[in-house]
Amino acid sequence: MKAVVGLEEAHDTGQYGSKAVGLGDAARGGLPIPPGFALSGDIVDAVAADEDASIAEVLRTVAPLSGPFAVRSSAVDEDGADASFAGQHMTLLNVPSTRELTAALKEIWWSANSDSAITYRQRVGLFTRPSIAVVVQSLLDPESAGVMFTRNPINGADERLIEASWGLGETVVAGRVIPDTYRVARSGEVLERAPGYKKIRVRSLPDGGTVEEAVAAELVESLCLDDEQLGALSRLAARCEEVYGPGRDIEWAIAGGQLYLLQCRAVTRVGGDSAASSAPSSPPSLPLEELKQIPLFAGLSTEDLAKVQSLFKERRFAPGETVTKEGSGGAAFFLIESGEAAVTVRGQPRPAMKAGDFFGEIALIDGGERAATVTAVGELVCHGLTYWDFQPLVKENAAIGWALLQALAKRVRADQER
Repeated sequence: MKAVVGLEEAHDTGQYGSKAVGLGDAARGGLPIPPGFALSGDIVDAVAADEDASIAEVLRTVAPLSGPFAVRSSAVDEDGADASFAGQHMTLLNVPSTRELTAALKEIWWSANSDSAITYRQRVGLFTRPSIAVVVQSLLDPESAGVMFTRNPINGADERLIEASWGLGETVVAGRVIPDTYRVARSGEVLERAPGYKKIRVRSLPDGGTVEEAVAAELVESLCLDDEQLGALSRLAARCEEVYGPGRDIEWAIAGGQLYLLQCRAVTRVGGDSAASSAPSSPPSLPLEELKQIPLFAGLSTEDLAKVQSLFKERRFAPGETVTKEGSGGAAFFLIESGEAAVTVRGQPRPAMKAGDFFGEIALIDGGERAATVTAVGELVCHGLTYWDFQPLVKENAAIGWALLQALAKRVRADQER
């Protein structure tokens, strides 16, 4: 059915998608969301096909909503328990007015039909024609924004885990900064505050779109949330669990001193899950021969190497982006595929790293602090392996664990001899 309704009227996930219905639940539950509308998958299809009547209906209905807009996908099978489409479908921030809305809707429709989205659907067993509903909301101009989990997704602890940065939350969601991290008990007590490294923020441009800009030096490592704001987030987490149920992944923003809920979905993975999956996996991006050259994995059999190889994922860093920061927490190992990375230790430069070099292997074992700051010189393409993926594999494979112990023993002996 071709329809455009206010978010509070979005009830049917098969028509408006889980994101729109989730926001509808928030509106009906009195949660603080920016005003907006839900567009059904059928009407977005019609707009993409240039049906004049459907375009006119969308523009007429949305007209009372003041721009600029945030325009987000809401695929009807998005954010389910078995597959999360985060990052596969497009979000367009700062669409200036209804004049640009038609083009934005077409762009989002194409994002659901792109090669990457279709490949992902094949991998998770959802190779069907996507129906892409859309949410259109007034765009906020936040002082800070980020994500919050109502239960710690890393270790399953019954506490809030909050990540925050300056400006729009896209820097956190897209991994463009090392965000501030907070752990908050259900009682509201702040258990931990860990400043991040937030060199950039994303802000809206007057004529539409967004831009990354440098953050003032004194704010890069300054905490962006105070106790009052953390208290408000803790209360929002509790209200979201009342409305939606336990185990929520929340996107939020603070604008004009007011806390807003942007999105709330079920956590699709909690710490302790096995790395194994029944869904077919995509082809490994890392050649097995390159993996064999890494001392940490040199003693593994070909069969075990293939298991490790399957866990690597490609990660791209923009020029000037911080890959790791000395002293910050680390949970990923990287092998450079292409590009160059600058390295400093205690502020002193070290030899640059290029294709074939790797770093962060100890983080795979202890998740400890980074020993160096690594920065992308130009575009940097890496193969990354996280502690969270690697640990379950080691626990389930004694041979891999023993080979790693031998590799570490050789490293310790070499260090002692030096």
